[in-house]
Amino acid sequence: MKKILVLHTGGTISMSATASGALQPNAENPLMAQDDLQGLFDHKLQLITEEIFNLPSPHMTPQRMLALRDRILRGEREEGIDGVVITHGTDTLEETAYFLDLTLPSTIPVVVTGAMRGANEIGSDGLYNFQSAVWTAYSDEARGKGVLVVMNDEVHTARFVTKTHTTNVATFRTPTFGPIGLISKHHVNFFQELIQQTVCDIDHVINGVYLLKAFAGMDGDLFSAVDLPTTHGIVIEALGAGNLPPETLPAIRQLLAHHIPIVLVSRCFNGIAEDVYDYAGGGVELKKMGIIFCRGLNGQKARIKLLVALSNGKQGDELRHYVNNAVS
Repeated sequence: MKKILVLHTGGTISMSATASGALQPNAENPLMAQDDLQGLFDHKLQLITEEIFNLPSPHMTPQRMLALRDRILRGEREEGIDGVVITHGTDTLEETAYFLDLTLPSTIPVVVTGAMRGANEIGSDGLYNFQSAVWTAYSDEARGKGVLVVMNDEVHTARFVTKTHTTNVATFRTPTFGPIGLISKHHVNFFQELIQQTVCDIDHVINGVYLLKAFAGMDGDLFSAVDLPTTHGIVIEALGAGNLPPETLPAIRQLLAHHIPIVLVSRCFNGIAEDVYDYAGGGVELKKMGIIFCRGLNGQKARIKLLVALSNGKQGDELRHYVNNAVS
C-alpha cells in the first residue's frame, strides 16, 4: 500500500463563504475534518494528512516555500512516503509549485492542487481536485516528471502552468504547450514528457529580488528606486520580444554597474524573450549591456528561478547559464 503525504497550506480550497458571499479561512481545513476522506480511495493507499499552514496564498513567502520543501524531503527520506499532495491557494500556487520543482529531486510524485470555489459554495471544486491530485500522486507514471499541478481534470507542469482567470475553475493553463496529462476515471493519462532540469539545492532564501513590468513611456524612476544595497536581483517583464523604452537605460546601466543581476522576460502571454531588435532599448542592446534573457518563463517564475539561483550562490556565467533557459 502506497503512503501519500497530504500537506494542507490553506487557500480557497480550505475556505467557506459567509452569508454575504465573502470567502474566509476556516479554523480547520474542511478536508482535514472529513472522516471518510480515506474512503474515496478504496483502501488502495494510505493518506497521511498534515496542516503545515492555514494561509491565503498571498501570505505565502519563499521562506514558507522552503519549509514546505524541507517537510517533503523529510517525508521521503525518513518516513517512506511514496507521493505528496499539496493543497494551496491559487493566487501564488504556480510560484510555490515552481520553487519546489527547482529545489526537489524529481523522484516521488509531488502534486499541487487548489480550488476556485469555497468548500460550501455551489459547484465547489476543491474535493474533486483533491481526489484527482491524490490519484496522480499514486500513479507510477507520475514519477520523475517534476512537480505537477492538477486542476480541473488536467495535469500541468509546474514550470509552465499559470493562472489565467480570476474566478473560472478552468483558470490554470499552460500557454503554447498545453497540459501533459488528463485525469479519467481515477486514472492519469500522460501525453507529453517534460525535459528535466538540474536540482538546485538551497538551505536558505535571500530577500531583495524584485519583479518590474515595462510599459509605454516608462522611465528610470522605478529602477532607481530599487538601486539599493539590499537589492540582490531584478526581473523585468519587457515589451514584445524583449525590448524597453530608451528612457530606462541610464538607470539600468547603474544597476548593472552595481553588479545587480537583471533578468529579462516578455510580458506577452506566449513566446520567448529574444534579442531580435537592434535599436535604442531593443533586445540586441540589452543583451550587450549584460542583461540575462530568460527564455520560456513568465515574470513570477523567472523571479523564483533567480531567487533560487542566488540563494544557491550562483554568480557570473554560472548564474547566466542557469537562468537563461527554462529547461537548464
